[in-house]
Amino acid sequence: MSGLDGAELRVVTIPEGLAGERVDAAMARMFGLSRTRAASLIADGHVHLDGSVVGKSDRVTVGSMLEATLPAAADRVEVKPELVEGIRIIHDDDSIVVLDKPVGIAVHPSPGWSGPTVVGHLVAAGFRIATSGASERQGIVQRLDVGTSGVMVICKGEHAYSVLKNAFRHRTVDKVYHALVQGHPDPLSGTIDAPIGRHPKADYKFAVMTDGRHSVTHYETLEAHRFASLLEVHLETGRTHQIRVHMSALKHPCVGDLTYGADPSLAQRVGLQRQWLHAVRLGFEHPDAGHYVEFESPYPADLDHALEVIRAAD
Repeated sequence: MSGLDGAELRVVTIPEGLAGERVDAAMARMFGLSRTRAASLIADGHVHLDGSVVGKSDRVTVGSMLEATLPAAADRVEVKPELVEGIRIIHDDDSIVVLDKPVGIAVHPSPGWSGPTVVGHLVAAGFRIATSGASERQGIVQRLDVGTSGVMVICKGEHAYSVLKNAFRHRTVDKVYHALVQGHPDPLSGTIDAPIGRHPKADYKFAVMTDGRHSVTHYETLEAHRFASLLEVHLETGRTHQIRVHMSALKHPCVGDLTYGADPSLAQRVGLQRQWLHAVRLGFEHPDAGHYVEFESPYPADLDHALEVIRAAD
């Protein structure tokens, strides 16, 4: 077992909100580490669950005792309180805060990201988030890519966090996106059921992989234009880059998504510097009130302009 200079031993009990998570994911949430760093600590034997050495893909259960020898504090990420221009609060009550995330904003801090975050904005704006997990990820039950805009929810307390985390896990949350993709999908409406895993040659990308995680995307065409189609997409699962990967696999990448094979000349023509993908609607049972709630986000200016250029090209 390799040593860790300046390390500290941390012992925690697994809370209800993390039940069923992989050990590396639970560590990332509770200790503020990246999944990669957590996996490395596990592989080096620095992590025990109920006294036994674990593998990164082992699952945690409520009440289990997690022991981890953590790196020095300098190696961890911290929340930087900073008000972020463009974040709009859609709804705020004692249980949840629903917001409209602009492009270019990460949901929470992570190693390698020094830009603004949703969590940092909420801290600076005076919101009090108190749930299990590392401070920079408290209340996070969903994520949007830095390059994806739209509606998202963050939980303020442990009960709301536990309820909504399970709702996302059991796929009872209605997650609706609009995506402008190149060409015309055939059929115009359908379901993509293809497992997604990390790209074998590019660590920052994902791809359809036979040994990937189960991933299901439903789509229907709202508008068909000469160069692109506007789709409404319903996510059954919530994998990283899921819509982008699935549409790219169909040879219809999101307009502007150069990472996943989009035409750079079309992106330039419509004035896009990111993928045309927006979380337009989010619906779920309120974790405390119990009734169904739904929140929407309009297209931001860059996506709205690009769509108008596509419409005008017909």
